Amino acid sequence: MEMSTRINRDASNHRYRRQISSDGQQRHSRMVCGFLRDAGSLKRNLSTCEENFPTALPVLLDVVRGPDRVPADEESQEMLRGKLRILQADSTKVNTLFMELSAHVISINSEEKAIFVTFKTFEEIWKFASYYTIGFLGHCMENLLLDQTFWLSSLEDDMSIEVSIQEEIMNLFYKGILMQEGSFFACCSANQMFDSSTSGGDLYLEQGDIAQFEPPFLGSGWTVMCLADGARGTAPKPALEPVIPFHQWFLKSCTESILVGDGKPSCDFPLQFARGTCLATAEYDAEGPDELSLAPGDHIIIMGYLVSCFDWFTGRKETTGEVGLVRTSLVEPYTDIYDSVDIFLDEEECEFFSQNEGEIIQESTTILKNKSQIDAGHNYKLDMITHQDSEQRPSPSTDKIDPQLTVLKTNIQRILDQGKDSRSDSIVTMNGPPEDSSTVATQLSLTCFTVHPVVEGNNNTENFVPLLNFLEGRDYREEFSVLYGLSSELLASCAFVGHSDEDELVAFLGVARETARKKRSLWAQTRLCFLLGRFCAGRLKFSQARVYFEESLCVPREGFRDLQLLASIYSNLTAVYLLQKNTDSFFALTERLVALLLGIPDCLKILENNFVLKYMLKKAVLCNSTRAEARACYLLTKHHWTRAEDSQVVPYLERLLILCDEAQRTWNISPSHGYLSLGKLYNKLQLPQLSVSSARRASLQPSATLCNCLDSMVLVLNNVGKHFGITDEEISTLPLLAPYLHQALSFTKVQARTSDHYHILNHQLTVCLCQLFYKHKMVGHAIHHMHTLISNSPSSQRVKVSLPERNSSLIWLAWLHIENNQPSIALGILDSVLASMPEHCTTPQEGVVLNMRGVALRCIGDLRRAAESYEAAIDICQEYEDMSNWAVAQANLGLLCLRAGAKGLAQKHLTEAVQLFSELSEEGHEVNFITVLLELGKHYVKQQQLDYGKGCYEWALLLAIKANLLNCQLSATTHLCRLYGRESPDQAQCIIYSQHQVQLLRRTGDRAQEGEALETISQLYLTLGTERAYRTALDYIKTSLGIFIDLGCREREAYGWLQAGKIYHLLGQTELVDIYVQAAQDVALSTGNTSFILKLLEAAGDIFFNSCQDQDKAITFYRDRALPIAVKSSSVYARLRLCNKLTEVMLSLKLYGQAVEFAHAAVDISITLGEHLNERVACHRLASLFHCLKQHELAEHYYLKALTLCPTPLHFDEETLYYVRVYQTLGDIIFYDLKDPFDAAGYYHLALAAAMDLGNKRKQEDLLQSSM
Repeated sequence: MEMSTRINRDASNHRYRRQISSDGQQRHSRMVCGFLRDAGSLKRNLSTCEENFPTALPVLLDVVRGPDRVPADEESQEMLRGKLRILQADSTKVNTLFMELSAHVISINSEEKAIFVTFKTFEEIWKFASYYTIGFLGHCMENLLLDQTFWLSSLEDDMSIEVSIQEEIMNLFYKGILMQEGSFFACCSANQMFDSSTSGGDLYLEQGDIAQFEPPFLGSGWTVMCLADGARGTAPKPALEPVIPFHQWFLKSCTESILVGDGKPSCDFPLQFARGTCLATAEYDAEGPDELSLAPGDHIIIMGYLVSCFDWFTGRKETTGEVGLVRTSLVEPYTDIYDSVDIFLDEEECEFFSQNEGEIIQESTTILKNKSQIDAGHNYKLDMITHQDSEQRPSPSTDKIDPQLTVLKTNIQRILDQGKDSRSDSIVTMNGPPEDSSTVATQLSLTCFTVHPVVEGNNNTENFVPLLNFLEGRDYREEFSVLYGLSSELLASCAFVGHSDEDELVAFLGVARETARKKRSLWAQTRLCFLLGRFCAGRLKFSQARVYFEESLCVPREGFRDLQLLASIYSNLTAVYLLQKNTDSFFALTERLVALLLGIPDCLKILENNFVLKYMLKKAVLCNSTRAEARACYLLTKHHWTRAEDSQVVPYLERLLILCDEAQRTWNISPSHGYLSLGKLYNKLQLPQLSVSSARRASLQPSATLCNCLDSMVLVLNNVGKHFGITDEEISTLPLLAPYLHQALSFTKVQARTSDHYHILNHQLTVCLCQLFYKHKMVGHAIHHMHTLISNSPSSQRVKVSLPERNSSLIWLAWLHIENNQPSIALGILDSVLASMPEHCTTPQEGVVLNMRGVALRCIGDLRRAAESYEAAIDICQEYEDMSNWAVAQANLGLLCLRAGAKGLAQKHLTEAVQLFSELSEEGHEVNFITVLLELGKHYVKQQQLDYGKGCYEWALLLAIKANLLNCQLSATTHLCRLYGRESPDQAQCIIYSQHQVQLLRRTGDRAQEGEALETISQLYLTLGTERAYRTALDYIKTSLGIFIDLGCREREAYGWLQAGKIYHLLGQTELVDIYVQAAQDVALSTGNTSFILKLLEAAGDIFFNSCQDQDKAITFYRDRALPIAVKSSSVYARLRLCNKLTEVMLSLKLYGQAVEFAHAAVDISITLGEHLNERVACHRLASLFHCLKQHELAEHYYLKALTLCPTPLHFDEETLYYVRVYQTLGDIIFYDLKDPFDAAGYYHLALAAAMDLGNKRKQEDLLQSSM
């Protein structure tokens, strides 16, 4: 047949191209025969560095700021190191993240801010490299390492984490894994010859040629396979460089029938990606209806693109308007031709999913409204405001002077006035804009044809007329798209009726084909041949199908206008050729189909498989055509996207975005849309971190629109709720949403005045963002955004937001001002809202206003009016039987009475509130109930009603556990720990609740608080005084020490080491004491804080000072380490303490001579400071030393001096007893040592007089005996 002949001729051209390539290799053999001797000197090859492949890749992290991404300050860098230390201790989260990023964590170096990862397969390297290139790694690390408040603070402070990797190490890692896995694809880095094992001659590959290489095995050489013709060869050390990981993956994914063959492209068209007009250079007679006949000088308008690496392109004759295929080798550029920098056609739809702005705004508004409900509009607020100056009435002139406050009041009054006469039917509803009829997809219905039985020799031609009339026509019609796109099974069941099986249908179509041929209905005959080929292929009769498809290409006598039919025939016929392993015909016809796909975008819809698209990408890769590669990736992405083949879309879309970024142009595709598409795919593939990072990248693009921001936000909401186990309540206040809300607000502020839908969206975005600020203690920012919303509110009379919703926002703004210690402003807002409410009837929201008004009045200090407002709110609750709000108002009254000092009345109201809370059956009030119980418990404890207080605390804890309220559990447990630790000491109970507190703190992730709680438990066990308790205390202090090491809290870490050393000292393990104390000293010195170092060294000395063993070590810490620092830093009081301690410890060790120096220093420092008590103690201690040294005169002098420093008159018995003892000591010195009985008797009499004044009879008797 004619078509078969043409395809065979094209196939012969492909074989000829391979033969030319082979001949060229033989001609060049002598020219490059000496090349292999010098190949190693041109480029380092893989085999020479086998032993140097790395085993880990460092992922380097850095905190950067600003658009220039300069390194942040040292405080930020230390914050990053601290987070990495925590991950060193618990690597679960980082392991999970890097598993999603296709890497395996080996270790973390917090000081170098590096995470070391490894890979097991080249696919992992390819995916990880793609994520790094796209920019996902930085966003993933931000989500992992930075605090939640970062997302709020980053709105003003542009801070981020920058990730960098050493590409040299990455490349070596990649090469090493390829060597381990066996064969791989690489690019020749120089012209070289290989000993051919197939053709008998040498295999010649030029620099840049891509081939498949296999490393040597058991001393053999490298094996290579040429992709152009499948020829094989060997060489000892080829010069090669592996292709990039994506190309490696793609080429390995191609079947050999697509991968090998087709030779090298021989066309030398000067433009790689041409658009415009070209000139025919030679005479050419079309060999079929799919081609154009050419004459030299014909102007051919390129349809789509002319890509130089492909044999054909789709063109249109300028003179006749005929459309057909043109050989690339038969044309040359004309004046208006250009090398396109864009890979998308002007008329081509570049989006993968539709973006209807109205629908997106409606969906986003609904989601935000559901997830960010303001409870201030219908729930009473509990007055737990504790500003230090909240009881002080602010200056009345402040609010009048502030012009901003005046503007705020005016705007609020304007908003309230707009709603006075409004009705519910004037409220705008979010139904979205009317749908444009042009955007509604037309649902095409295929005409159904009756299949009549076929009787040999007696067939009525009238039975085929409807079918032939439908199929006839040269031009394409919309209803044909369904015919071309349906599978053979669906065609048989949907387009035809009246047949019992497919054989009967095929027979009917066969007769119809013959009838069309006789009637010269050529286009009907062509389409019937196509249908018959489809049915035969569906029944696996590929040879018969091939005959029909080839006939369909030969029937027409004029060119194809129905190019989708032509593409459908090509697509089905290439599939048959591939199945029959007719490689040459497959390549020849695929080149034609590629030309149609590059020229006619709609032809992509009819492809049933991706063989042709993979061929297109393969050839683009082999020819190193970046734009052709990007175009092929786009078509593959679109093809798999329309078929919902999510996992197959991802690689090509990732590569498309990388190429787009490398080209530094957006082409015709929006990067934001591309990242959003990728994020949706990651979400479906259960890759939440990548999905959130994609959303972030989409919103950061300069081309991002309002729809992109809203879509990104919805994508984040879906991921954190589905994959991270976060509740809806937590999602609504998730700081991760802040950048998207802030960016969307910047769009809606401009458009809110022109559209009701934008105003409603702006309202919801502002409220949601302010809730984030409020939860994370950034009330000032929340107030600012609410003021902006109010000032930008439209002045039209039509209400854009419902009245309850509007009032809720204003009430919440008032609460924000109360939280911000601005109760007078809040009171003004609440009074305005209250005045706008109807007078003839009360509403539940009026009670909300009255209750909050009471809070504001209490903060101002007007307790009487506050009580009246609470009572009015209680009346409304009683009217509407609103038990939960009634309980809150009662509690507020009780708290007000507590502040006023009316403790009995306060207890009554708080008890009533508890009673009301306990009768509630619905959920949602537990937080207020627990708070009231804790306040009532504190009241009972202060009144020394400890059992009642304990009951309230334990009740609160049980409620918190039942409701799974972590913060409330922590608060109740803290109160119980304080109760059993101070007011009602019970070590066992205190330890139990402290241990529970540690468990709660672990769940909250507050590592610093956890470390402090562990230290407290350790101290509790130390007080028990048993060896077992000491060992338990040691375990807790070690755990705490590990936490402070991870957090980088150097001072707490030093004390942890020291406390552990102290416990080892108590346990008698002296060999470990020095190690831990030395570690504490080293850590303290590393802080550079002189004051802290001094305190720690003194504390280290105290360990030995307060012990009965190794007291000499205390001297080392006091005298040799701490005292020099105290002198250098002029810490006078520290010197005094150290001198006193040194004197005492030396005195106990009988080092009297050494102790005198420090005792004298203590006396001198005390005199300088004017501290008489310290001077008296120092003089007494110095006198004792001289007494021990037998310097009796000096001892007498300092004892007498110590007595002169005693206060007069004497106030306490202990002071008199001191006189007794000192005078007796002086008498003993004079009598026994100086042998002066007369003077000794004087001292004894003075001591006796003091003893008589004290009334100590026993002491009197002793003194009388001494004086006799």
